[in-house]
Amino acid sequence: MTNNKKVLNWLEEMKALCKPANVVWIDGSEAQLEQLREEAVQSGEMIKLNQEKLPGCYYHRTAENDVARVEDRTFICTETEEEAGPINNWMAPAEMYAKLNALYDGSMEGRTMYVIPYSMGPVGSPFSKIGIELTDSIYVVLNMDIMTRVGKEVIDALGEDGDFVKCLHAKRDVNPDERYIVHFPQDNTIMSVNSAYGGNVLLGKKCFALRIASYQGMKEGWMAEHMLILGLENPKGEVKYICAAFPSACGKTNLAMLIPPEFLKEQGYKVWTVGDDIAWLRVGEDGRLYAINPEAGFFGVAPGTSVKSNFNALEATKKNTIFTNVAINEEDMTVWWEGLDKNPPVNAIEWKGAKVNGKEYTAEGNKLAHPNSRFTAPAVNCPCISSEFENPQGVPISAIVFGGRRAKTAPLVYQARDWDHGVFVGATMASETTAAAAGAVGVVRRDPMAMRPFVGYNMADYFQHWYDMGKKIANPPKIFNVNWFRLDDEGNFMWPGFGDNMRVLNWILDRCEGKVDAVETEIGFVPNKEDLQLEGLDLSDEVVTELLSIDKQAWKEDLANQREFFAQFGDRLPKEIKDSMDELEKRLG
Repeated sequence: MTNNKKVLNWLEEMKALCKPANVVWIDGSEAQLEQLREEAVQSGEMIKLNQEKLPGCYYHRTAENDVARVEDRTFICTETEEEAGPINNWMAPAEMYAKLNALYDGSMEGRTMYVIPYSMGPVGSPFSKIGIELTDSIYVVLNMDIMTRVGKEVIDALGEDGDFVKCLHAKRDVNPDERYIVHFPQDNTIMSVNSAYGGNVLLGKKCFALRIASYQGMKEGWMAEHMLILGLENPKGEVKYICAAFPSACGKTNLAMLIPPEFLKEQGYKVWTVGDDIAWLRVGEDGRLYAINPEAGFFGVAPGTSVKSNFNALEATKKNTIFTNVAINEEDMTVWWEGLDKNPPVNAIEWKGAKVNGKEYTAEGNKLAHPNSRFTAPAVNCPCISSEFENPQGVPISAIVFGGRRAKTAPLVYQARDWDHGVFVGATMASETTAAAAGAVGVVRRDPMAMRPFVGYNMADYFQHWYDMGKKIANPPKIFNVNWFRLDDEGNFMWPGFGDNMRVLNWILDRCEGKVDAVETEIGFVPNKEDLQLEGLDLSDEVVTELLSIDKQAWKEDLANQREFFAQFGDRLPKEIKDSMDELEKRLG
């Protein structure tokens, strides 16, 4: 399929190492993919679901010890430990290559090695990058076909001398003690062994699109971020785009596919999804920041996804989707998970493969579906997918939104004073684990820009890259922070969330366009109450005041926690962050 010497030489080396029985190039054709699906069903790697109710849908079950990303087995291998930084696991590249090569040696004997050429982003876009993944798993091939652009057109775009990210995956014997997901940013290489779970083996996903791409972006002057991309259309038909970053369990996918509340829908407001997870951002010729979603599909958490919580995500799973570790309804070969509805199937196969009576099973506190069970669905299935989804130039970004789960500290929304202050707001992002007592505040976990597990180099240098980018963007997006999770004294959520979050997004866009004023506080600008579209909400004036209030004592405590977190970066921490902390301290008195 190619005359690219770099590809062919690397492929020969990996074949000599893994010793597969045969090698198959993935050309992206439907005929080849259908043949692989049939093969996977025959071998038991996949189960065919009800093709009338779920056309093109299949089921896959992973090993019980292999159900999630493994941060403790994930490494960044740079020449020096300092380049990887204090947050990443590090090992010297030579040492890690030796360890991995021993595990890969003969790992594909008797198996087929599949060669998957794939593009992150629309093929040929100036934003896009190409990878080639070698794997011995049909499950990986079929998922990569949904999550990325795969096949011959990618090889044609690569040409005879193009560079690519080298990705090697071998299931081997799925031994958790010898499981490694390793990134060599300086070599453009990703290696995964002893896992068959999506997040560890779909190497275009977090491995390439964030860890390797964040390093590439730092070197080349662009950004790879853990952000959704959303288009908001007003009644005049104008669409403005925002990027937003949230730690896990903060409603990121729900926001990406938001359905406006009735009173805004009636006025003609609409929402368009460009991406639910990852954004690659570059400076356009007009001095604005433009974003693409490098992925072609959604790798979503199934439990909790329902008609009520995320209608659009659920609709996206209705055809050509792969379900992993959910439950099967044996009566009609459809799927079920906790939170889908209140009717667990009576005759179910739970995620580990046992046949059970669903009602008895869930009543015991066990789960029919694994809490991290997944669906891999084509983005084109989403009812609110943006018409700009395949635009090779990306979409212009008006605002960047950061968020977390804070019981008392952060108000519903506030705006950073400028780009540099916005970087500080993103760098101090955090979520709280809720303690058992209602309303009690648990542990604060810092997750800067929601990138803590995903930066492919020293996070202090990543902060510096944000500051450096600010100098390159003539017309930068405005930066905001939101908190949908503020609690009252009884421990109840004060804001309704879900579709009503659009009311806050509209205020954010009004600020970007200079349509409304705001109140300056110690931490940034908060809305005037009358500028939030609160029609139809049962919120008292006191509650709205509380939602927008700043608790100085809580912020002083948070500042102490910030200083503790940033101390680990030593002298490498940008001076701007230290200055922002000092300035905040002064403002808080």
